[in-house]
Amino acid sequence: MIGVPMDLGAGRRGVDMGPSALRIGGLQQKLEAVNIPVEDGGNVEVKIAEEAVRGEKRQMFLPEIAQVCKRVAARVMETLEEKKFPLILGGDHSLAAGSIAGTSSFYRRQNEKIGLIWIDAHTDMNTPQSSPSGNVHGMPLAAVLGLEPWELSEIEGFSPKVRAANATVIGTRSIDSREKSNIKETGLRVITMKELDMRGMKAAMEEAVERATDGTGGFHCSLDLDVVDPQVAPGVGTPVRGGITYRESHLALEIVADSSQLVALDCVELNPVLDSENATGLLGVELICSALGKRIL
Repeated sequence: MIGVPMDLGAGRRGVDMGPSALRIGGLQQKLEAVNIPVEDGGNVEVKIAEEAVRGEKRQMFLPEIAQVCKRVAARVMETLEEKKFPLILGGDHSLAAGSIAGTSSFYRRQNEKIGLIWIDAHTDMNTPQSSPSGNVHGMPLAAVLGLEPWELSEIEGFSPKVRAANATVIGTRSIDSREKSNIKETGLRVITMKELDMRGMKAAMEEAVERATDGTGGFHCSLDLDVVDPQVAPGVGTPVRGGITYRESHLALEIVADSSQLVALDCVELNPVLDSENATGLLGVELICSALGKRIL
């Protein structure tokens, strides 16, 4: 477990406490109860907003976020080199530019590519030019696919980290108007809530797994808890009504586990300030367990 207590990329404070809430929710104990040995590697160093330089309005706190992402990438690579599984606990979603860079860099050294399944209410495909807010947590997937901001896309010295042909976004229901052109430019596959309602989670996730494993050494899964409807998961950084249900969220992660091709996992955007009795934190713990192989029977 690698904690990244960062809220610099978000417009609302509090997600820096997400790693603590997941730990308090008994994550390590519940994984160990299903025979998954856990080593808690502590937290990556992150400055709080009061200590960091805000910088440009269109990409706030970007220099500090980039430094954190470089540290996250290094920790993920080290974990994989030790033949361990990196479980990254966030923190805002900008950290994924680092975690995915670490996974991709490790597999690149083995002459392999990785796939990506991004489970999120948002596509996070903004660049500094397209973002209406300047919040960097809306930009990490753009960076992973080779767009700006360059400070994130060029981590580990190569770009893109994942080919769009091997990447899928699941559960999206909030896309900024100028962000749509970035999605079209890259050719990213986005399965919106409308399509999920029409096709069902099973078909959508099977497609995502097929894309993520086509010619790759495995895939990285980045789970933003705001994909779940806020009636079930109120404690998230950017809640959007009309999300997936409790059971749909478990089914998605159970299909990830059934693939046996998951090589790294992020769980991000948990905001205990907005939560109710750590309900969202406990959901995050459950979903991580499902992704790592916990079964009903």
